[in-house]
Amino acid sequence: MFRSPIASRPHGVSARDAFRRFWPYTRGIRRWLVAGALLLILAAAGEVGAIWLFGDITDHVLAAKDLHAFWTPALIWLQLSVVTAAASFGGDYLTTLVGERFLLRLRDSVFAHIQRLSPDFFDKRQTGDLMVRLTGDVEAIEQFVASGVIQTVTSAISAVFFVVAALYVRWDLALVSFAIAPLFWVAVRSFTSRFRDAAVQERESDGAMTSVVEESLSNQALVQAYNRQRTEQRRLHRAGLSWLEAKMAESRLSALYEPLVQVIETVCVLVVLGFGAWELTNDRITLGGLLAFAAYLGYLYPPIQNLGHINLIASEATASADRIIEIMEARPAVAEFPAARTRAARRGRVAFDRVTFRYPGSDRPVLDELSFRAGPEELVLLTGPSGSGKSTITKLLLRFYDPDAGRIRLDGVDVRELSLETLRDTVTLLQQENLLFPGTVRDNIAYGRPGATDEQIISAARAAEAHDFITALPEGYDTPVGQRGRLLSGGQRQRIAIARAMVRDAPVLILDEPTTGLDAPTARRVLGPLRRLMAGRTTILITHDLHLAPEADKIIALDGARFGDRTEDDRRAGVLQ
Repeated sequence: MFRSPIASRPHGVSARDAFRRFWPYTRGIRRWLVAGALLLILAAAGEVGAIWLFGDITDHVLAAKDLHAFWTPALIWLQLSVVTAAASFGGDYLTTLVGERFLLRLRDSVFAHIQRLSPDFFDKRQTGDLMVRLTGDVEAIEQFVASGVIQTVTSAISAVFFVVAALYVRWDLALVSFAIAPLFWVAVRSFTSRFRDAAVQERESDGAMTSVVEESLSNQALVQAYNRQRTEQRRLHRAGLSWLEAKMAESRLSALYEPLVQVIETVCVLVVLGFGAWELTNDRITLGGLLAFAAYLGYLYPPIQNLGHINLIASEATASADRIIEIMEARPAVAEFPAARTRAARRGRVAFDRVTFRYPGSDRPVLDELSFRAGPEELVLLTGPSGSGKSTITKLLLRFYDPDAGRIRLDGVDVRELSLETLRDTVTLLQQENLLFPGTVRDNIAYGRPGATDEQIISAARAAEAHDFITALPEGYDTPVGQRGRLLSGGQRQRIAIARAMVRDAPVLILDEPTTGLDAPTARRVLGPLRRLMAGRTTILITHDLHLAPEADKIIALDGARFGDRTEDDRRAGVLQ
């Protein structure tokens, strides 16, 4: 049996705990929830009245063969039917509205929380599994907390309506039928825990399968280049088999539960009809009364089944609640102080003072008492082997993590005293992989500065030497760039990324291997826009390519926890420590 590589929480969340945890997400929509329930209750009352009219017509019109007695109850029945239909429509519509609003709010909340989490959270999890949690698991919770509330209330009150009506028609016959009803609860209780376990396996295997699809399609060029199509097909097939096993286990339970309930219902109906036929032959009940009673019974059992089914829904919802709560209880590696500064000087002076840092779970520091200064118009070049801590400096400056010791200052202020939004608005990161979103060229440049005008976008593109190739595209700035920018060349993506950084206009610039993956002519063309981007800014350049070393004011050579700082004399001589 498949097991997800994501560690699941122990299945300790009860239905009550899950309901309490997610019920607050119904704030603001509870009036619609109440209105929907009331309308559905009104529709159930209309059905009770319709059945009573049916019995009356049977006894006083059909049995008596009196056509004149037909028109008044028929007109009342028609009017009642219109009211019932309108109430049913309104109730169903409001139930759907409440459910979708709840889904939207919960999904937004979980997604917003995920976006605040640290990079290591995503490094340890499959993207596909997170996608399933944001879709299937959230929907399972909604069916229990929002739609489930309406279903429970309306089913309970509807059951009361039909119970009272059945007792009114024939109390002894009603007691016979009620004596058999607990069989529904016995069936539900025997399936509840099994449904929960099956739901857990189905969610986890669905997440694993989605992850395989997402990973394979995202790297399709590599898959084809290495002729690994069959390997990826086998991966998907194995994940699909695991999902199939879990889904079939869930389906077997459903396929067994539904016929079992139908058999119980049939037994109940036959017992009542047999007893009713005996009373009919002894003139203790009229034909209309028996038919009305049978109809009440037919309408009574579905609400009772729904009340039992809510336990099964709760079982699936608690399994999903475990997976959502696991995300919601994950905490970012850094915390923002309540009194954090929302304004900061924008001179861009960066200082690392004896900074030591090790990643969670590691016993070796990647940085050990690192110190350096960088100011406006300065270029600090960071170099060193892979794993020496170059990119870690970026993560610390952007506060994806906090150092274990030492301080990082921006314009003389400890970065921990700044709000995360203020800090990150002051720093622009140009990554090694120039990530573009599947929108237009204009959208991707403006991503650096929401609300940027066309003039600012075009000006940034000109400075990045991207304007000419952009205007030559089929739709100019409105040309779609494709998934991850794949419709553009590497150099074009790089210059759009530079334009995005320019329109952002932050005083601190971090360049992470800006020319990696580019051929020599393209790299040379990119250096011009990069120099314009660096002008007037504090620039930290992470690179293995030392073509810019003669222009650097400082070179920090990292080697694990050790580093070197080049002096001014060394800079003039082009010496690297």
